[in-house]
Amino acid sequence: MQDSSLKRFGVSMEGNLLRKFDDLVKQKGYENRSEAVRDLVRDAIVKQTWEDSEQIIAGSILLFYNHHQRNLLEEMTKIQHSVHDVILATTHFHLDHDSCLELIVVKGKVKEVQELSNKLTSLKGVGYGSFTVAPVEQV
Repeated sequence: MQDSSLKRFGVSMEGNLLRKFDDLVKQKGYENRSEAVRDLVRDAIVKQTWEDSEQIIAGSILLFYNHHQRNLLEEMTKIQHSVHDVILATTHFHLDHDSCLELIVVKGKVKEVQELSNKLTSLKGVGYGSFTVAPVEQV
């Protein structure tokens, strides 16, 4: 059973840390500290779900790569086909003559999705990879 009523609690921190936090609150455009704290707590809870490899998650894998890299496209395709059941969609963008961006939307068990992300982002020719995830259950 979910309790959606707001609860108040106090937080104590050093003045220097609070000033930096207030700068972050302002920079991110939060209306108040409470909104920022709620987002930080949600983020910590999402990260904690990684401890349960059976948890179902959804997310995206973002890859920036040089499409001229020998065998890269074949290797990426082979890896993706091996776990086709966790891939919901892929989108490919040509950024310039050499560079591509690929967005892969995924849903599955933490372990499967994390392994896919690790395999793809570690391929030779992938300049940058990022994995964003959220539990399918409401946090």
